[in-house]
Amino acid sequence: MGASILIGILITFLVIVLVLYLVQRLPIDGRTRQIVQIIVIVIGIVSLLKYLAVW
Repeated sequence: MGASILIGILITFLVIVLVLYLVQRLPIDGRTRQIVQIIVIVIGIVSLLKYLAVW
C-alpha cells in the first residue's frame, strides 16, 4: 500500500515537471507563461494532496 502511494506521488511529480518544461518551450509571452505555470503548479499540488488523502 505504501509503495503504490509513493509511486503515484513520484509519477505525479514527474508529470508536473514535464508539463512545466513543455510550457517553458511554448512560444508565448512571459505573462501568459507565468499564469499557465501557476495553474499547472496548483493542479499538481491538488493532485498530490489527493494522493496523500488530505483532500
